[in-house]
Amino acid sequence: MENQKKPNALIHETSPYLLQHAYNPVNWRAWNEETLAEAKAQNKPLIISIGYSTCHWCHVMEHESFEDVEVAQFMNKYFVCIKVDREERPDIDHIYMQAVQLMTGHGGWPLNCMATPDGRPFYGGTYFPKQQWISVLQQLIALYKDDLEKVNSYADKLTTGIKQSELLSNPSSDEILSSKLLDKSIQKWKSRFDVVYGGRNEAPKFPIPSNYQFLMHYNHFKHDKAIANQLDLSLQKMAFGGIYDHVGGGFARYSTDEKWKVPHFEKMLYDNAQLIDLYATAFRRDPNPLYQEIVEETIVFAQRELLDDSGAFYAALDADSEGEEGKFYVWKEAELKAILKDDFGLFRNHFNVKEKGFWEKGNYILLRDTENKDLAEKAQIPLAEYEAKVRDWKQLLIEKRNQRIRPSLDDKCITSWNGLMIKGLCEAYLSFQNKAHLALAKKTAEFILNHQKQADHRLLHTFKNGQSSINGYLEDYCFAIEGFIALYQATFEESYLEQAYQWANYCITHFYSEKHNLFYFTSNQDQALISRTFELTDNVIPSSNSSMAKNLFILGKMYPQSTFLNLSKKMLLAVQSKFDEYLPAASNWAQLLLWFTEPFYELALCGRKAKTNQLEWYQNYCPNVLTLGSEIQETKIEILKNRLTEKPIVFYVCQNNSCQLPVSKLAEARKQIAQHS
Repeated sequence: MENQKKPNALIHETSPYLLQHAYNPVNWRAWNEETLAEAKAQNKPLIISIGYSTCHWCHVMEHESFEDVEVAQFMNKYFVCIKVDREERPDIDHIYMQAVQLMTGHGGWPLNCMATPDGRPFYGGTYFPKQQWISVLQQLIALYKDDLEKVNSYADKLTTGIKQSELLSNPSSDEILSSKLLDKSIQKWKSRFDVVYGGRNEAPKFPIPSNYQFLMHYNHFKHDKAIANQLDLSLQKMAFGGIYDHVGGGFARYSTDEKWKVPHFEKMLYDNAQLIDLYATAFRRDPNPLYQEIVEETIVFAQRELLDDSGAFYAALDADSEGEEGKFYVWKEAELKAILKDDFGLFRNHFNVKEKGFWEKGNYILLRDTENKDLAEKAQIPLAEYEAKVRDWKQLLIEKRNQRIRPSLDDKCITSWNGLMIKGLCEAYLSFQNKAHLALAKKTAEFILNHQKQADHRLLHTFKNGQSSINGYLEDYCFAIEGFIALYQATFEESYLEQAYQWANYCITHFYSEKHNLFYFTSNQDQALISRTFELTDNVIPSSNSSMAKNLFILGKMYPQSTFLNLSKKMLLAVQSKFDEYLPAASNWAQLLLWFTEPFYELALCGRKAKTNQLEWYQNYCPNVLTLGSEIQETKIEILKNRLTEKPIVFYVCQNNSCQLPVSKLAEARKQIAQHS
């Protein structure tokens, strides 16, 4: 039994991932100065093994290799072995992921890197089967003993490559921003559209929310039918597919196939926060009831499964339960018949408990392919009655599922991901006017202010067991800023905006590189690693630099006396080359480019009914309009000064520090914007 085994040094950690390995026979250590000093003193190379608690292949490699006594003995004899939770230490993960990508052309988790005692990598990969892992270690230790000069030479070259991999040439002062940069790249992107199932024409398929946010934004100006069709198709197929949990709500991390059918069952907070935001925003473009259903159910899932008493949301749910991937989520036909009884026939057609939904081992993944109205019509049941049945089915199944052994929970709370959740909840509130969503967003914001924010505006990265730890990374600040700007938009409470302003200034002081016009991922107060890197590429989560650049643009509009707007432009100029490389990997940057190059407005709402009119405004999709306002007589926001009024409502449409004549009706304000677009 586990408690009879001798624990290693990880037993003193709080990370769920590290604690999973605390009883491995491998003498794992955490990344710290003491561990690195020991490696140098013993002149032993490092094994740096990086993963996260809900990573399926991390579990597999642990069972095959790290729980094996023979393998462990070899590792302990010749290496200093370090385990890293990538969610806890994304700075370490970023460096060694770059190293493995430079060596192999790809990356992923588990990430296993061998390095010199001072941390310079010289070999690495992802998952290794047991025999291959043993062979690799034997060869590497032989090389380390017999030809240390060769190892050091390669480590030096690789470290230099890491330092140079994301450096960009500074633009000349006469370079200008133009949305034409996107047009050619968009055509390349279109060639990779999956016009049958949505998303990219590849497998596995990841939902990349910033891709769809950009495409919506771009199509707002370009009115491209192919893009509009791709948006509609992708949003529906993701919502209909097995990647979405039709019983309990929420999305899995990705689908293993091109049809969005078979999920990799782990559920991450960052995915679900951004997908709440995406579907809530998409509803303003197209008021499809499916989008609202997805948002509401996903929020219910997050509250039920991930919400801490502090108001923070936990990081993730594992894909595995009882040692099997997806066991918690899949169903056998006999089980469904017993639960649903006479309704099974209808249920079978609704959720494809037939060939299309079959997975493996007699299990079915629930998925949809037909609208409710069409199924109701076919069954000759009124739509309202049919939809009530669907809700009843879901309730029956979730009650049954709650009796199963649950997947493990990663119960650390990450500041950046909670910032994303605040943003998503605010967008849901603005779209659907459910006050519970706003209340939840405020509660999560209070968590950040009460637990993660320090007296000097510094943020901490993680929270677990009532304790906050680890100095915040750029991602923590930029997503917290996004969340607090969204809270200001939802409430017009200036304290949220002022806090966002303070964090932005803190980042300029502690993260900004004047030489590169970009922000480092780590602050100048952090422990020095072998490289201080920039995060520039937008992925499943937008890059911290693109997010910060967008924040500075918004705050620069709110506080025109600041240097924020100019700094945002410098950052965008620094990364323009990325648009030619692969636009989906720069989609968040591309949204910023549209803000700079297409008409952009500030809409000031002043008067006793400012908040009411704000909610009405958000019933339409307007990605190029920044709203701000007040129902009171005092403000620190420049554009609102001398414009506040006792009248019910007055609108000011402004652009480039110039405002049009005030109007008293929302329709008139919309008309002013339309005339000047």
